[in-house]
Amino acid sequence: MSDAAVLSVRNASKSFGPRKALDGVSLNVSRGEMIALIGPSGSGKSTLLRSISGLQTIDQGPGVIEAFGGPVQSGGKISRKVRETRIRVGFIFQQFNLVGRLTLFTNVALGSLGRIPMLRGTFGAWPQETKDAVMAALARVGVADYAAQRANTLSGGQQQRGAIARALVQKAKIILADEPVASLDPVSARKVMELLADLNATDGLTVVVTLHQVDYALRYCKRVVALKAGKVVYDGPIDGLDRARLIDIYGPEFEDAFWEGAPK
Repeated sequence: MSDAAVLSVRNASKSFGPRKALDGVSLNVSRGEMIALIGPSGSGKSTLLRSISGLQTIDQGPGVIEAFGGPVQSGGKISRKVRETRIRVGFIFQQFNLVGRLTLFTNVALGSLGRIPMLRGTFGAWPQETKDAVMAALARVGVADYAAQRANTLSGGQQQRGAIARALVQKAKIILADEPVASLDPVSARKVMELLADLNATDGLTVVVTLHQVDYALRYCKRVVALKAGKVVYDGPIDGLDRARLIDIYGPEFEDAFWEGAPK
């Protein structure tokens, strides 16, 4: 793992039966980068992100995944020290992963559970520091006015911003976002992507985001990593993704990977 890298994936593979979701993938992510993972459905984007976070084990063999210089997993086994690493890695799910019956405030406060006694969190006896952090995070993402509402009464965009606020309360230094806008309308999706980009540019958070919408990758990220059939087929700047390369990645119907029109 290089000195500049905060995430390192080396020769990682993942099989589901006879199908290889990841096939010898290697990737280094430097501190402060905002990277889009793109590729057709089934290309391995979500599997890679879940493997980086330790939510998914990779195959036995030479594969190694590290974060902040510490082990996440290797040889098909999650590291015993993964909890120490994972506390600094926030994961944003496509379906928000909030508890619908709890208030937005409580959902966001759950981000502090790795840093406070479990009993206090279980009974909602949040320390003042956590309460302050929750309200600051909700204000940062623009949904502080909804703190007392149950999560399941909020719009998808509001819930997703709440999920990002939870990662801020977690004090995550890396945000892994798995299709964070796939369930949102275009207006809400742009707001979420603008928020992630601002957290990257203003707060210095490292962001890795999987996207179906290639135009969003081109608009908000400087580096794009494309997967196809479990292999990295492109890793470079956005200006290298011309029409021919996109057709190679997605096939002749590559326009379907755009929300707002593909390049001519």
